Amino acid sequence: MSHTIFHLSFPVTNLDATKQFYVNGLGCTLGRESHVALTLELGGHQLVAQLCKDLVQQQQGIYPRHFGLVLDSEAAWQHIRDRAKAHGLKFFREPYRRYSGKRIEHQTFFLEDPSHNILEFKHYTYESAIFGEHDHATIGDDQERRSP
Repeated sequence: MSHTIFHLSFPVTNLDATKQFYVNGLGCTLGRESHVALTLELGGHQLVAQLCKDLVQQQQGIYPRHFGLVLDSEAAWQHIRDRAKAHGLKFFREPYRRYSGKRIEHQTFFLEDPSHNILEFKHYTYESAIFGEHDHATIGDDQERRSP
């Protein structure tokens, strides 16, 4: 392997429902699986769904915890959006455009998996917004944040 990939382990409450959502719904490649975990490929990165007996706490909003992909083209973003709709995946937040007309403008949507994990898929209008645009202090939506 000549490049670095990201690894994320996350809790799930049902492996069959998780496999249905990620493999059949999102199109992830299924790697190893056991009676307590699934290894999945999402956008070239490794996800490990770990079975937990305790319920995963359902968030009221998109914060503080979610994960997903930043797509490098609008067509790739639209493909995942269309696939999620075609497979009846649960949208936590429907597709929309954030920060229109600003250098941090992007299209985004949020999905909720069967264990209440939130996934975000976005595409930035300007690639420099991914790690740059330091003159914009906005990260996320302040009105969405809830105090613990």
